[in-house]
Amino acid sequence: MHPLPEPASLPSLLLSSGGWRPEWGRTRAGGMSRAGGMRPPWNQERAPEERLPSATEPGRQWSMVRRMLTAGLLFSLLLGFSLLLVYIFRSCGPGPCMTPVCWDLLARYLASGNTSVAPCTDFFNFACGQAKGTDYSFQALAEENKKRLRRILEAPGSWHLGSGEEKAFQFYSSCMDTDAIEAAGAAPLRQVIEELGGWRISGNWTSLDFNRTLRLLMSQYGYFPFFRAYLRPRPTPPYTPVIQIDQPEFDVPLKQEKEQKIYAQIVREYLTYLNQLGTLLGGEPNKVQEHAFLSISITSQLFQFLRPLEQRRAQGKLFQMVTIDQLQEMAPAIDWLSCLQATFTPMPLSPSQLLLVHDLEYLKNMSQLVEEQLSIHRDFLQSHMILGLVRTLSPALDSKFQEARRSLIQKLGELTERPPMAMELFTAIKNALVSRLRRIPWMDEKTRKEAQNRVTQLQVKMGAPEWALKPSLARQEYNDVGPCPCQLLISPQLLLSPLTRLSGRQSVHPGRSLTNPFLALIQLGPSYLQSFLSCVRSLRARIVQSFLQSFPYHRWQVSPWGVNAYYSIPDHVVVFPAGLLQPPFFHPGYPRAVNFGAAGSIMAHELLHIFYQLLLPGGCPACDTRALQGALLCLKHHYETIPLPNGTFFNGSRTFLENAADIGGLAIALQAYSKRLLWHRGETILPNLDLSPQQLFFRSYAQVMCREPGTQEPQDPHSPPTLRVHGPLSNTPAFARYFHCPHGALMNPSSRCQLW
Repeated sequence: MHPLPEPASLPSLLLSSGGWRPEWGRTRAGGMSRAGGMRPPWNQERAPEERLPSATEPGRQWSMVRRMLTAGLLFSLLLGFSLLLVYIFRSCGPGPCMTPVCWDLLARYLASGNTSVAPCTDFFNFACGQAKGTDYSFQALAEENKKRLRRILEAPGSWHLGSGEEKAFQFYSSCMDTDAIEAAGAAPLRQVIEELGGWRISGNWTSLDFNRTLRLLMSQYGYFPFFRAYLRPRPTPPYTPVIQIDQPEFDVPLKQEKEQKIYAQIVREYLTYLNQLGTLLGGEPNKVQEHAFLSISITSQLFQFLRPLEQRRAQGKLFQMVTIDQLQEMAPAIDWLSCLQATFTPMPLSPSQLLLVHDLEYLKNMSQLVEEQLSIHRDFLQSHMILGLVRTLSPALDSKFQEARRSLIQKLGELTERPPMAMELFTAIKNALVSRLRRIPWMDEKTRKEAQNRVTQLQVKMGAPEWALKPSLARQEYNDVGPCPCQLLISPQLLLSPLTRLSGRQSVHPGRSLTNPFLALIQLGPSYLQSFLSCVRSLRARIVQSFLQSFPYHRWQVSPWGVNAYYSIPDHVVVFPAGLLQPPFFHPGYPRAVNFGAAGSIMAHELLHIFYQLLLPGGCPACDTRALQGALLCLKHHYETIPLPNGTFFNGSRTFLENAADIGGLAIALQAYSKRLLWHRGETILPNLDLSPQQLFFRSYAQVMCREPGTQEPQDPHSPPTLRVHGPLSNTPAFARYFHCPHGALMNPSSRCQLW
């Protein structure tokens, strides 16, 4: 037997005994092997203790001490490592965003959401259950942008005479000077009627040439009583501009066979409205009623000539190219060349000029009706056109005309209100970003490469057009707006003279006095109606000029403060105005989840409009048609199985293009956000909301769609707001994963669709 070792330090004791070495690992029998390898229990290299046939009592005690100390050391190492991991994860995890903009966003979310609702059962109510009226995100943002614009226009300042800023200030001031508008009453409108030849309702009427009146209405007042004429790109390549002739727009909805009683009420309300207009213009009640009834009769006959869009498309008669000379022969009551030339000046027109006609049969029948009326009721036809013009100009008239208009709209809305499922289809088709195009199963390789090239060649415009950011270009932009006549006669020094005090009441609106001397220009200048008409004419001329000239930049179709993004097919440009890139959709200080979920999903949605043609029948001949149709049918069925708040179901066949863009836009935004999280640290969350970054992403997407379910316009091309939330989110597996939705719940269905 070996003698007992002398008491020594623990490390030396362990090393000398061979019981512990740092580079050894455990064996199956509890021993140690070099480099962590496994050794058999019969390994011939044994520790000294293992070679002893027996051990003394003190040896056994030291062996127990060694084991206890080794276990304690290992436990300490594991505990320290665990604490280190917890510290690292807490340090790298998202922290709360404590900036003022995040607190404002949190207040908005808490005010609109209803956290008592289970997100897996009804995420729309979870995010939007308390949203009412102007809490609708798009509407609230638009109202806030208008308030900002109003604060700018009402702020005191000195503008250069003739500058765009001064003209905008003058126009706004003339609009807000309600005292002057009320004092003028119907006088400005009577002057317009006299220029058009008058009418029998007021007793003064000159039987002028019908086409002269029509020409003035179209060119000087932007009103088209029997048809619409506008300049737009061709619907197919090369998208060159062409004058297009379309059906007119009416206040009264089309007659429905199943709504005879309701339609009779509609006609009575409209007749009451026309009687009000004639009376406000000084007409005799009996004569006004006679002319109003004849006007409704003309409108009713025009209704009978209208054909639905789907019918014209099915018959291949939605886009028909004819020359002015050919149209003159088919619809001779209208002097097409002179009317169009006056409307689209300075565009040179000739009898051989091609026009794009959307309903040739309507124009033929309309022409015949006009000829009949000219032969027997020329004065009634004049009254019909005048009454329509008054309806168009009512926003620029005094409160009596505006109130009559508001009352009509309200009553017609009550009579023609439709359920959310009755919506018009707005044909737009979408595709995915380059990174997602690689995984689309129904797309062939050639189409895939072309689609990728279309995305890479896309121009993106954000914020505001170039002219709005440079004062010199902004002044040029408003050169075509007619100046105030008094500007040529009155200097700024004279504005401080007693002449200013003689200009009448000095108030922009009740209770607010004028503090800027430039407002005196409005008092001495044209009426608000004249300013309104000047802008209408300048805008039309600007549109014509934009097609006649080759501009190096895209002409914006929305205002910088607007909240409507859009994609322009002819220019291959997608536009996101500054008004859209505002809270609650976007802010540099927001958590990335908010920006990607809200503004990012909107941007992705618009990008998918680039390839709308691919989803239409025959739009992609080389694609796997069976796979594509299967994906579209799946998408249609997916939306039809999601219940609306009233328990009904929605037929998504008319809105499937926008539904596809909603689903694809959410998927693209989520993919972009996930990649952002992978490569960038420092994500934040909203305090006290108890939502992870991914949950906040989906919450922000839903916030964009917040809206009262029954407030949707009948012509809205999108699905009802609840479906715009539940449709894409329930089709996204990540949503169910991050919100822990049980299988089979509304937001975690058994099957999903993959179009993009």
